[in-house]
Amino acid sequence: MPLVATTPVEKMTGLYPRRWFALIVLCLSLLIVVMANTSLIVAAPDMAKDLQLNSSDLQWVIDGYTVPYAALMLVLGSIGDKYSRRGALITGLLLFMGGSVMGSQMDDTNLVIAARALMGVGAAVVMPATLSLLVAIFPKRERARAITAWTATSGLGIAVGPLVAGWLLQDHAWGSTFLVNVPIAFAAVIGALVLVPPSKAAGMGRIDYAGGLLSIVSVGSLVYAIIEGPHLGWSAGPVVAGTVIAGVGLLTFTVWEAKHPHPMLDVRKFRLRSFSGSMIAVLYFFFGAFGSIYYVTQFLQFVLGYDALETGIRLLPLAGAVFVGAAVTGGLTPKLGMKAMVVSGLVIGTAGVFLLAQVDKDSTYTAFLPALLLLGVAIGLSVSPATDTIMGSFPDSELGVGGGANDTSLELGGSLGIAVLGSLLGTGYKDKLGDLVGGHLPAAALDAAKESVGAGLAVAETPGVGPQQAQALVDAVRESFSHSVAQTSLVGGIIMAVGAMVVLAVLPGRKADRKTGGHTGKTERHHQDSLAAR
Repeated sequence: MPLVATTPVEKMTGLYPRRWFALIVLCLSLLIVVMANTSLIVAAPDMAKDLQLNSSDLQWVIDGYTVPYAALMLVLGSIGDKYSRRGALITGLLLFMGGSVMGSQMDDTNLVIAARALMGVGAAVVMPATLSLLVAIFPKRERARAITAWTATSGLGIAVGPLVAGWLLQDHAWGSTFLVNVPIAFAAVIGALVLVPPSKAAGMGRIDYAGGLLSIVSVGSLVYAIIEGPHLGWSAGPVVAGTVIAGVGLLTFTVWEAKHPHPMLDVRKFRLRSFSGSMIAVLYFFFGAFGSIYYVTQFLQFVLGYDALETGIRLLPLAGAVFVGAAVTGGLTPKLGMKAMVVSGLVIGTAGVFLLAQVDKDSTYTAFLPALLLLGVAIGLSVSPATDTIMGSFPDSELGVGGGANDTSLELGGSLGIAVLGSLLGTGYKDKLGDLVGGHLPAAALDAAKESVGAGLAVAETPGVGPQQAQALVDAVRESFSHSVAQTSLVGGIIMAVGAMVVLAVLPGRKADRKTGGHTGKTERHHQDSLAAR
């Protein structure tokens, strides 16, 4: 048996014998893509201090990764389908490594943002490639288990990113949180060359680059508007322009794709209730997960006083709960059906967000633990069958596009969660702090304290603030932030509940799904042509 399959997957027959080892490589690749964002949340305070970043600079250090990542996935997934999915994976990992090394060495804000953008481009290549390769390698009877492992890795990355960053920051500078990606990515490149078989779509035809450009403009503008809205104001010119461009671009994209003989994304798939319902579900799951983790992490650090490592450790139950949910869904989905699992997960996740509405200034870590566990179980229970449904809606020639569609929904959900819930959080914090200390602080100090919970605590430590006034400000900042977390969680829970009802209405039942041939019908008909050689 040769060490590496040398013939494209689509031309093989039978099962690829090392598919489970290949899955480890795909999951490693996914892990660093997810960790790149979650680890930076913990490293952000050190970066802001060292680089003297203002709030806008810091936001773009984080979101310089998000915009190209979300905007490019659909196009780069299609390119991977046509030329080489394994080649796309390796190229993306190399770009990601290059951006990581660059980011760790820079001491200029613009160059750090550029490095993060390069990492985002690499991530946009890696993410759809991992899913398309997974579906191409695994037969239908094993695919659900493989996607469950993929989903569990996403949850692991959410929790492990802050943990690893916190451990590194104890003895190293913030640049180490970039460099930790390099050995993992290098191992994944070697693993891809040795264990992942070549794969590309057969007879795909020309790529719809015009549709691809429209998707980049639409998604990129939308993500930009989502990111800048909380900072500039939702009525600010750049935000309104981004929203209008996104809306016009999306409409143009839909019309173009509907008429194109070989569209980048066949928009008629959204008529399939299983596909559109699953896309909505993935968006809502990561809206709740990323939005909640965004402010839970701040509460643990700024209100409860945990350092970066201690915060990371306390997020680990989320990852454990994802694995529990993933283990359960493997046995229950075939019995109860995809709809039951996805809707149940949304209900559980909604309950987790609502629990955070009970937080107050006296809350300890135990107040957050049930919510983290419920969110983790929800992700593990439901994202896997939703992703399996999305990928099953695409033939083998469009697996990269399917991965790009799934991952775009995931990233849009996460961006919306952080932007919308983060905006509500900031507004609630400012209003409450003004009520508590307005008139007791100089106007300049009060304005500075209103910037964020971290800024408020920093104002309390300035030399011009007396001990009693400082303690009063600290108490007010913590009470204001706790109050805002509770309010934000209440609104977030309501949004999640609406999402659960929408998904319940859109997803078809088991009988309807069987009647239309099931969500995986097309893929299964094509799958025998897409297995690796023994």
